[in-house]
Amino acid sequence: MFLIYINDLVEPLSRYNIKVKLFADDVKLYIKVVNEVDVGVLQEALTALVSWAEEWQLSVAIDKCWVLQIGKGEVQTAICVNDSPLPVVTTCRDLGVTIINVKKTAVYTHC
Repeated sequence: MFLIYINDLVEPLSRYNIKVKLFADDVKLYIKVVNEVDVGVLQEALTALVSWAEEWQLSVAIDKCWVLQIGKGEVQTAICVNDSPLPVVTTCRDLGVTIINVKKTAVYTHC
């Protein structure tokens, strides 16, 4: 039954031109950040994710959300879910794979 809910999430997020990956109850959002506009697009997509969750009477586990920046450069703007800034991590383990940030550029958000 949950798959029916989660698969419905792709459509509202598709308008933001970001990559969305779904696995069970995990949602991953990817975007290449060239400037602050791209950070704004990611923030809008996260806001849409929260609205979708509220509509389906689900909650986003903010304590399990984080931002991983990959490549060169650094995003200076905080990325938030429900006005809570997400922690920026340099390493993460996801689906048994450890991802380590060497230089920062793209933004990978996990919720």
